[in-house]
Amino acid sequence: MQGQLEHLTFQLPGVSIHAAAAGPKAGPLAVLLHGYPEFWYGWRSQIVPLAEAGFRVIAPDQRGYNESSKPEGWRAYQAHHLVGDVLGIADALARERFCLAGHDWGGIIAWASALAHPERIERLAVLNAPHPRVFQDYIRTHPAQILRSWYMFFMQIPWLPEFLFEAANFRFMTEALVNSSRPGTFSQQDLEKYCEAWRKPGAPTAMINWYRTLRAARPISNPAVRVPVKILWGAQDRFLAADMARLSLQYCQRGELQMFPNATHWLQHEEPAAVSDGLIAFFSASWP
Repeated sequence: MQGQLEHLTFQLPGVSIHAAAAGPKAGPLAVLLHGYPEFWYGWRSQIVPLAEAGFRVIAPDQRGYNESSKPEGWRAYQAHHLVGDVLGIADALARERFCLAGHDWGGIIAWASALAHPERIERLAVLNAPHPRVFQDYIRTHPAQILRSWYMFFMQIPWLPEFLFEAANFRFMTEALVNSSRPGTFSQQDLEKYCEAWRKPGAPTAMINWYRTLRAARPISNPAVRVPVKILWGAQDRFLAADMARLSLQYCQRGELQMFPNATHWLQHEEPAAVSDGLIAFFSASWP
């Protein structure tokens, strides 16, 4: 894969965003947003297939991660800044419209991008990330989801989450990836790459600050998503109830759901070919 990748840097207002890129420069743009605690490498199985299908693929390290800037303070990671980074990448490439995919926190930012700027998003694909209104409503009414989301509350504590994150050479984090995925999903080489990214100065706090922005979350006034949406969901997700995938469709004017019964939260790692094929077909298809 490395021989087919380019590494780019986008100088955006206040931040520098690193990205892996592949595919023809004139091809339709597809931006892939990783979630916590990954970086561009989380899309390693999808970048080349999308590029070979003719897309110009950009998989950024979102702000706070790996090679990208890590501004101080949790307010720098509020959704409007993160959406601004996504649009800034498209602007730097002189692309008015583009396809967007996101997993986990990347999916939340993908939803937010489509809600705030539907005129910019050609098609939206989301992996194991509910529509923000669905999550807000669901966690208030389903105690089991509160238990699943315990770590979101833990992340609000000063310094202790960082201490646990970094302890024993990131043992808690690597074990969390391994224990919440199907056996063999993450190789030792994969885990070493993640540890390398987490060792970057300021990375643990910057990554955790994404969660600390939840203290300032506000209800969404207009939750309707006007762009075509495809939701891909691993039904064995330990962190997010599968019901939220189906409930998210109610806010999509044109939406479809592909459920993977045996996959976990780490869907694109466990079903790489099916996810790649699904993204290529969806991004390439014409809606009636």
